[in-house]
Amino acid sequence: MSDMTNGMAPFAVSSRTARRSRAEFAIYFAIILLATLPLATLTWALTALRTLRLPERGPLARAWSQARIITPMIFAA
Repeated sequence: MSDMTNGMAPFAVSSRTARRSRAEFAIYFAIILLATLPLATLTWALTALRTLRLPERGPLARAWSQARIITPMIFAA
């Protein structure tokens, strides 16, 4: 009789590890979002003053975008 296993059992991720990873990602995302919000607000205000009109994206959208870029970089390393 032949062995029908695929040999992937040691590499399987448990649901506990996946949950912990998602929670850790969310915590890092929140910290980075809060850290980038003041600078995004300042940039948004300076752009509004320079062009004399409100930019299309608000400061929260800018900070959210920056957090979405930075957080995966931390987890990729």
